Amino acid sequence: SKLAALFKHPLYNIPIPEVMEKDKLFVVNPMEKFSLRSSGSDEWVSSSKAETLLPTGKTAYDTYPTWLKFHIGINRYELYPRQDPLMPVLLQDLATQRIVSSVQKSGGTQLKLIMTFPNYGQALFKPMKQARDQETPTDFFYFSDFERHNAEIAAFHLDRILDFRRIPPVSGRLVNITKEIRDITTDRKLAKTFFISPAGNICFYGECSYYCSTEHALCGRPDLLEGSMAALLPDKTLAKRRSWRSPWRRSYHKSKKAEWELNPSYCSQVREMPPYNRGHRLLDLIDMAVLDFLMGNMDRHHYETFEKFGNDTFLLHLDNGRGFGTHSRDELSILAPLQQCCSIKKLTYLRLQLLATQPYRLSDLLREALAADPLAPILTEPHLQALDRRLGKVLAVVGRCLA
Repeated sequence: SKLAALFKHPLYNIPIPEVMEKDKLFVVNPMEKFSLRSSGSDEWVSSSKAETLLPTGKTAYDTYPTWLKFHIGINRYELYPRQDPLMPVLLQDLATQRIVSSVQKSGGTQLKLIMTFPNYGQALFKPMKQARDQETPTDFFYFSDFERHNAEIAAFHLDRILDFRRIPPVSGRLVNITKEIRDITTDRKLAKTFFISPAGNICFYGECSYYCSTEHALCGRPDLLEGSMAALLPDKTLAKRRSWRSPWRRSYHKSKKAEWELNPSYCSQVREMPPYNRGHRLLDLIDMAVLDFLMGNMDRHHYETFEKFGNDTFLLHLDNGRGFGTHSRDELSILAPLQQCCSIKKLTYLRLQLLATQPYRLSDLLREALAADPLAPILTEPHLQALDRRLGKVLAVVGRCLA
């Protein structure tokens, strides 16, 4: 396994700073316990209703569902640990746990659903919109492109291979539209949009501002539909997140250009603006630009951080559905933060150099990581080959900066 060898490499074993209580997203009561309501039930109840005795050798933490352990593990430095034993279990839960509720997520340009599991875990479901081998047409603007379920899955694994670990876990899943959405939804607006197509397939389109109409309906075969299931982050009432507008945001206009596209010395302005004038925020943004360039994602207008940690923490790389749309073109403008600032974290650069070598070739690592997903193959070969080509271009930009 090239992936196992990568995670054993010294560059992937540099310890994070010691995590103090103030660096944890949540402070947990070690006595608070979850328990099965009855022997045949798969519902969880809190300790106030559960028996007080724990099985021999077990701690209260052992009784928590995997999604809760994931939330508890979040700290100032990482969303989840490198060698996380929870990860395979959490991905398995996302792919197989029984769905007890499906409602539409409000906002956004395209249809997304929030799925709830019996243990109160929740996931964001993005349904399949187009085939994997279908490239985004060259005349499409980035803001009118489809969101791709397979891009969300591939982005999570790529982010992990780059050792950023800033994307919540995502698994592919085949969902039964009838049993796991239509028959159990309490969302009246969503319920009104189901129909049977002329081909006899179950379809629905929901309500949203862009692609929610009978022309853009999502149809099963006859009722099975592919999608990505992303573990939800803790509720914002429990862990507030701050949304930041990216300084390299695009204009989202058909003819206007953003300031960074017209001013080659734009980075000198950014360096004087809080929060980019101190700490590692600007370097984190450049990490994100590298990730986006490798995926071909032009749609990064905002990013988020956990409010509790202030400016001294990692960026969350959310909403990656517009990545992996084209393999035949490389959009160099995505690298503007790196090109204009000529700065990159030394560790990021060393890892990128490692991923360009034969034993740790980036395309091979991502191919191996994606092979374990229930919907494999996730990316077509041309997309995997494009990663190696783009990685070469990132290293060339850093080389010019060093020169």
